[in-house]
Amino acid sequence: MEIALLLYDGLAPLDAVGPYEVMRNVPGWTVRTVAKERGPVRDESDTLGLVADRALAEVTAPDLVLVPGGAGNRPLLRDEELLEWLRDVDRATKWTTSVCTGSLLLGAAGLLQGRRATTNWIVLDALREYGAEPVGGRFVEDGKIVTAAGVTAGIDMALHLVARELGPEVAQAVQLGIEYDPDPPFDSGSPEKAAPEIVELVRSVATPA
Repeated sequence: MEIALLLYDGLAPLDAVGPYEVMRNVPGWTVRTVAKERGPVRDESDTLGLVADRALAEVTAPDLVLVPGGAGNRPLLRDEELLEWLRDVDRATKWTTSVCTGSLLLGAAGLLQGRRATTNWIVLDALREYGAEPVGGRFVEDGKIVTAAGVTAGIDMALHLVARELGPEVAQAVQLGIEYDPDPPFDSGSPEKAAPEIVELVRSVATPA
């Protein structure tokens, strides 16, 4: 399985690194980082750097493409070079996936038309602009398109994909290997669980993608 992990300036790092940590631990799976140009990119707070080993033109037929979200994807929603690359690789992929607002890039490329999809809860309704049916939950599988909700949901989605490809035992082994055993100190990780005042606080400071 060859995975193309899209990088760009302004991405949310855990959107990319969370699924990467799962997928790199699967025997026979190779994760290749790709961006418009080879070289470093910076995260959305401009404090962390990641490196793309390949340019878009060098990755043409991955088995799986993964698109992370982040504040930097807003200008990319109108970047025809990137959107055309997504359309092209989608023709060959077994799985086309996203984390958080990465699904908006899939939508802008026309890949979510008529499909169920999810994204960060703050911008969930924006998926309608791309002909998608917004759905809650940690991740949504519709055909070969799998979209994950905000940030940490990418880890859950990646484990789901391992299970789909290699069975639940392999996925559970990877989960144990990375000791992914969430036990947060607060049960406020979704708008349905968080107190109303916490939800409003997050809405007030959030930057829509």
